[in-house]
Amino acid sequence: MNIDKFKQQHVDILEGIATLRRLALAGVARNAAEIAQGIVAMSATIKLHLAVEDRALYPAVARSADAELARKGREFQEEMDAIAAAYEGFAKRWNNARNLELDERGFRDDANTVLRRVHERMQRENRDLYPRIEAM
Repeated sequence: MNIDKFKQQHVDILEGIATLRRLALAGVARNAAEIAQGIVAMSATIKLHLAVEDRALYPAVARSADAELARKGREFQEEMDAIAAAYEGFAKRWNNARNLELDERGFRDDANTVLRRVHERMQRENRDLYPRIEAM
């Protein structure tokens, strides 16, 4: 199975997270508009990525003759529900500059928690799931 698009979306999302981190370190209020725009752009990529995973990738993995891979795919899919919900809430809270300007500390705390989970999850997929899918 060719998963190059999934891998490229991971690269794009990880770059988005790195950009948000740089902007936040330079000052959340000072960079509020750019941070909000980055969240909106990254959200579009994440939504597309999750939708295609759910409609194509995970069903293909579930049909795999490799029972261990099928099990791992189900686990990854189920685990993603909570991460996706947390990210959706994060994006709704911080996708406008005014909210960022009003609660710089809240954004930093939320970003440290939610974006770390997204980042760690993608790294696990890249390391533990994608290589097995490519070998299918």
